[in-house]
Amino acid sequence: MKKEGILYSTGQLDCLSYYSKIFSKIKGFVGDRELATKTYIPESIPPFIVHRGSKDPKLTISEVKITPAFLKMRVGKHLHDVEKELSEKEHLVWKYFVPRKLIEMHYACNYESPGKSFDRVFIDLDLGKGISEKDYVKVVKELLNQIKKDKQLKQITNFKTYLLWTGASVHVYLMLNKKLPHPAYEKYFSFRKDTLTTKWANAISEKTKIKVKAHHERVPNAIILDTSATPSGKLARCPYSLHLNSKGELNGVSVPIKEKDLDNLGKFKNLTPDEALR
Repeated sequence: MKKEGILYSTGQLDCLSYYSKIFSKIKGFVGDRELATKTYIPESIPPFIVHRGSKDPKLTISEVKITPAFLKMRVGKHLHDVEKELSEKEHLVWKYFVPRKLIEMHYACNYESPGKSFDRVFIDLDLGKGISEKDYVKVVKELLNQIKKDKQLKQITNFKTYLLWTGASVHVYLMLNKKLPHPAYEKYFSFRKDTLTTKWANAISEKTKIKVKAHHERVPNAIILDTSATPSGKLARCPYSLHLNSKGELNGVSVPIKEKDLDNLGKFKNLTPDEALR
C-alpha cells in the first residue's frame, strides 16, 4: 500500500484520520448502535482483533469526538505513553482505533446482546466460486424484485431498501418502519424452509436458472442469501468502512449504492479511501 493520502495525513498510518471524516455521514444510518472495529494484527492468530460493545465498553458514533490535537498525539505514540492525558472516551476511541494498523469498522446491526427486537433485516449476498458477475447482478436485481412484490412481507411491515457495496459483494437492507420481536426473525427471515428468505431464494433460482440458497456458509457455483447478521448481537459492516482481505490487505471501501448502480459495479471496486471521500 502506498504511504500517501488520507490514511497517512498525520505522517503515519492512522485509519482514524479517515474515519473521523465519515462519522457524520453515517450517523443517521448507524444511529446509537454500538460500533465495532476489526484490526489487522499480522503476528496474531487469528490475524484480526475485534473490539465491540459486548466485550469492551460500548462506543457509539455520537461519543466519538476527534480533534487535530488528538490525531497529532497518536503519532509515534502508544496508548500507555499518553493515557494520563486522555479523557475516558479518548482512551476508548484509541483502544477501538489503534494507530498504525489497518482497521475495518462495523456496527451492531440490531444492537448488542441477543434476543432483542429488530428494525432492519440484513441480507448478505455471498458469491460462490464459479458464478460470474453478470449472474450475480441478475440475482441481486431479482431479489429486489421479489422483495418489492412480496405481499406477505408488506402485511408484516412497511420498509425501505438500502444497498451497500462492501468492497467485494452487495448487502441488501430492509429498513423497517417498526420493531419486530426477535421470534419474527426465526419465523420470517432465518434459513428455515418455510421463511420468506427461503421462498425468495427458490423463486430467484427458478426465475434466473442460477443456484441461489438461503444459507450461511458459501457454496460453490451458488449465491447465498445470508441473513444471519440480522438478530441482535451480530455485526455488520459500516458504510465507508475499509475492506481488508484475509491477508489484511486493503482492497476496497464499502459504499452505499443505488439499484441503477448494479449495472456498473466496476466503478466501485478497489476504491481507495480518498476516492470514497470524494
